[in-house]
Amino acid sequence: MSNKRGAVVLSLLLACATGCAGGGRPVDLAAVDSVERPAPVGVEENPAPPSTSAAPTPNCDPEASFRPPESMPQPGRMPAGSTMKAIQDSGKLIAGVDQNTFLFGFRDPTTNALEGFDIDRVREIAKAIFGDPNKVQFKVVTSAGRIDALKNNQVHIVVRTMTATCARWQQINFSAIYYTAGQRLLVDRASKVTSLDQLGGKKVCAAKGSTSIKTIAEHKADPIPVQVDNWSDCLIMLQQGQVDAMSTDDTILAGMVAQDPNVKMVGPRITREPYGIGIPKKNVDMVQFVNGVLAQSVADGAWADSYDKWLGPTGEPRPDPPTPKYRD
Repeated sequence: MSNKRGAVVLSLLLACATGCAGGGRPVDLAAVDSVERPAPVGVEENPAPPSTSAAPTPNCDPEASFRPPESMPQPGRMPAGSTMKAIQDSGKLIAGVDQNTFLFGFRDPTTNALEGFDIDRVREIAKAIFGDPNKVQFKVVTSAGRIDALKNNQVHIVVRTMTATCARWQQINFSAIYYTAGQRLLVDRASKVTSLDQLGGKKVCAAKGSTSIKTIAEHKADPIPVQVDNWSDCLIMLQQGQVDAMSTDDTILAGMVAQDPNVKMVGPRITREPYGIGIPKKNVDMVQFVNGVLAQSVADGAWADSYDKWLGPTGEPRPDPPTPKYRD
């Protein structure tokens, strides 16, 4: 390009930049009054209620599990033909867990290791099978995916703040109860809300597949249930003002309060949530074995030590371990 031609092109560009802009002002300036913050992936407002076409759930005691064996096998010497022997031969225990529930199942940002009260229970089971608490493959599952992971044999156990219910017992087995929680509310620290009764027509968040979302949807005050894949998504929506409250087990909420001083847990327990370890329906021997591990954990003080380590800092006094119930 010649110098003369280049100068002409440059002049034209400068003329367009000044003339077309109308005295230096941008063309087609769009006025933006507000920016709506993006919602988490998978969020669903006012989800359809579960189908009522299925047969009614038989009554049961969801906290009653199968009695452990009179004597536990030694680590590394699981009985031939047992579920535990198959796990031993595979070289690792595959456990469905959470990585977003602070204090129960979360990933340490420094070490990238999974830690928490639930993770301690997994390692106790691995140690009882192998003699090594680290022979575990953790598989992160959502609340909604817990039962399918067991039914599809993707995991050997699920330890993920899962409430034992009669409806769930129809699909999977549960261990004896290893912790008892209760559903409460989390709100902004400036909020005057103290109960679900005050949230009629307001958005309340919980995780898909949880007992909490069902409680919200069925509450007499008619709050608007908002369901997400992970509890951490609820906290983000609360922080951004996209929901008025979130509601789940107080153990989960205590971890969120510990992470964010701008939120608070309010009101009495709405429900009682007994946590059990999920195990495939066919593996009754594994249920009995896990119940033996849990009983030993209580007897030798490991359960109490785990509670003090993870939940002690919340300020809640350590409760007595749940008294196991058995079906025979």
